[in-house]
Amino acid sequence: MSLKWSIGLMTGTVNDGFIDIAALRTDGTDVIEFGPFELFPYKDQTIKELIFKTYKEASKWNFEGPEPSIFSLTEKKITEEQSYAIEEFINKYKIKKTDISCIGFHGLTVLHRPINLNNQFGKTKQLGNGQMMSDYLQLPVVNNFRSNDIEHGGQGAPLAPIYHLALANYIKEKDVVFLNIGGVSNITYVGDNDELIALDCGPGNAPIDDFVRYHKKGSMDRDGKFAKLGNVNHDLVNEFMENDFFNLPYPKSLDRNNFNFDNIYKLSLEDGCATMVKIIVSSISKALQLLPNKPSKILTSGGGRKNQTIINEITLETKIQCINIDDHNLRGDAIEAEAFAFLAVRSLNKLPLSFPYTTGVKYPISGGVSSSYLFFSDTDIILWIEVPLVDGGDLIVVCHDGVVIHLSERGIPSTES
Repeated sequence: MSLKWSIGLMTGTVNDGFIDIAALRTDGTDVIEFGPFELFPYKDQTIKELIFKTYKEASKWNFEGPEPSIFSLTEKKITEEQSYAIEEFINKYKIKKTDISCIGFHGLTVLHRPINLNNQFGKTKQLGNGQMMSDYLQLPVVNNFRSNDIEHGGQGAPLAPIYHLALANYIKEKDVVFLNIGGVSNITYVGDNDELIALDCGPGNAPIDDFVRYHKKGSMDRDGKFAKLGNVNHDLVNEFMENDFFNLPYPKSLDRNNFNFDNIYKLSLEDGCATMVKIIVSSISKALQLLPNKPSKILTSGGGRKNQTIINEITLETKIQCINIDDHNLRGDAIEAEAFAFLAVRSLNKLPLSFPYTTGVKYPISGGVSSSYLFFSDTDIILWIEVPLVDGGDLIVVCHDGVVIHLSERGIPSTES
């Protein structure tokens, strides 16, 4: 009997306006089959501005006092949009719901504060309502992947390394580094004996994208065209690399807002992009120096692999060959969405998601929260009531044999009646 599809969702902190969706057949240990993958644009593109506002409010909040009210609105919108995208995805690729085991729903990380030098436990905040998505799609959903790791003294990130190990076995490559350049940059080292080491390196595409938007020249430095024309401000690079984070041992993780780029904004568009590329490359190079062995090659994924200026600079500085992961017949844009499809299956099977040298937990632990939809047989007497709310959405009341068994607010129209 073949395994069912697991479907993974990812929206990174780079906020590019797309939802990454990938289907995977897996037992949580090996990749059995790659299914369809697609980048779905948000139907409501105003959500991008809402997300930027949410980042700003999250940074001000910093886990002190009541959560900003914008969180609930953003969570609702994200869950709605990603639920719609999943429905469109499975319809487009004719995947039957009976052939889907689960949805891996990462949600949106708006603030991440890992364990600090005083050994105070970290905190992380992802927005996304797993139960709302499960009710709408009528499929099991796994989300909130990071909290259990944080509660056990881990960094809460990165979580993709165990999937990188599965990919290394799939393509039969060892002694390699998987480099993801997204909102932040992170690496996973897979050793000859399947040993895993992972850490966030430093900033990724996010600050460059923000800088280009600030200059009203688009949403990114496509192909590194601005950086190629600029001159690096080495004083700013050296000042940046004095940050204590870069000398910390692994494992370690970051939030997209951990660094201050105010001085970069005094530079021209081209010089600013060139300087940030140098910062990204220097932080990746520094992270590689922390590893016990120099890897044989670097396999690149994430949006940053398409910025040839960054890739060329990494090769030049590290003297390690950088290979686009697509050259191994893998899908560089899909890796993180596939990872959460993989992690959802591991979560349901109670397999570890976190390890001592990936997040810093003392022993391997599982994680994730599973949500199941309401299911009734044809003979049950069910009353499903939807009460429109003043601010939009519905109050869902479900009665079974005259007893209220479910009460929730939902912004997505129900498929039940």
